[in-house]
Amino acid sequence: MKSMIREYLDQVAEILKGFDEENIARLIKFMEKARVRDKNIFVLGNGGSAATVNHFVCDLGKNAIEGDEGRFKIISLCDNIETITAFGNDLGYKHVFEERLKNLMNPGDFLIAVSASGNSENVLCAVEYAKRKKGTIISLTGATGGKLKAQSDYNISIDSIITEQIEDLHLIIEHSIVTVYKHKNAVCGAVFDVEKDDFIHH
Repeated sequence: MKSMIREYLDQVAEILKGFDEENIARLIKFMEKARVRDKNIFVLGNGGSAATVNHFVCDLGKNAIEGDEGRFKIISLCDNIETITAFGNDLGYKHVFEERLKNLMNPGDFLIAVSASGNSENVLCAVEYAKRKKGTIISLTGATGGKLKAQSDYNISIDSIITEQIEDLHLIIEHSIVTVYKHKNAVCGAVFDVEKDDFIHH
């Protein structure tokens, strides 16, 4: 048993060792555009990924704030089981996220889709709707990224085919983003310039 645990931990550590932090920095640039432009950020996923995006909403909405100005408008499409089951029962599970977006999404909003396989039908349906609304699509996936990667404006794929490891890394990405925002004034005084699409230092 212990050897199995050790093997798992070593595998996750190996993935982390080869992970380029620039991937997360680029994702933060997208999120900063949404924050500065006062756009909604919708997040979604199934199973463990649903837990990850709900966790993200909690951390970004509470731990990454400073004062009353410039807060993230981040909304999970996984947080109302009554609405999810109503749409699932009446229209089919593939529509549960898409239908909620129809109620809430404005042109130019952002969607973060989290899926280990990148092939979840309800995720892809929501992405297709968001694209019709001229939304920006960001995705976190595993392995090759599946169909979701091809539909995304920006994608981070974890180099693993093991769901548990993929989900571990997705949560680490989420916590990395929140950590940057918690300490943004100490990170070389970096301020995101939306127009230049880069970090500028003062």
